[in-house]
Amino acid sequence: MFLPLHDNTPLKVIRFQVVTGIIIAANVAVFLFTHYGVGGNGEVMIDLGLGATPAAITNGAPVDAAYHMVPDFATLITYMFLHASWLHLLSNMAFLWVFADNVEDAFGHWGFLAFYMLCGVTAGLTHSFAQPASLSPLIGASGAVAGILGAYLLLFPRARVWVLLFMRLPIPISAAWALIGWIGFQVIAMFLDNGQSRISVAWWAHIGGFATGLAVTWLFRERLRARIAT
Repeated sequence: MFLPLHDNTPLKVIRFQVVTGIIIAANVAVFLFTHYGVGGNGEVMIDLGLGATPAAITNGAPVDAAYHMVPDFATLITYMFLHASWLHLLSNMAFLWVFADNVEDAFGHWGFLAFYMLCGVTAGLTHSFAQPASLSPLIGASGAVAGILGAYLLLFPRARVWVLLFMRLPIPISAAWALIGWIGFQVIAMFLDNGQSRISVAWWAHIGGFATGLAVTWLFRERLRARIAT
């Protein structure tokens, strides 16, 4: 739909988005290792072993011992750092880089880390309970990133964001319109997806992560707004 390029919201409290930078670096490092360090069957084994498999999480379905690297509940964290392709990685990291710095500013470094991980875990759970019999592992940071978008929408709705619309046209748009449009697209796509699309997209993970981001930010909204009002 669109790729974010830049926003106009300055940092108020922190000097630099340290945690955001570390998360991005970790995602890139893991991708380089899995894609180029091991590659091929090794990458598939890592995705199967560290991806969040809905059937294993919801029903305790046994995972082949060859792929069982960590306990099933731990895959709700590890899956967030795996990506299928450069496009998958770069699109998630672009959203994270543009929107997460101001959310980290509002939550503080440690609070932001906890918030990011919570959004990712609930996104993985939402996806798993939406299709509990699935044996396909969920991978990617998009569920956690969706939580960041929900927080940004509540905290900075009037911010201006430059986006690459349809991956071609650079335009400035308000954060409210951009992010409401983004989540609206996820909901519509989820209802229209009949499971026959060439590329599997975890729509429910996006929706679950976004809803978590909205809910947690709403709960602490007064404290967060007071922090960044200085």
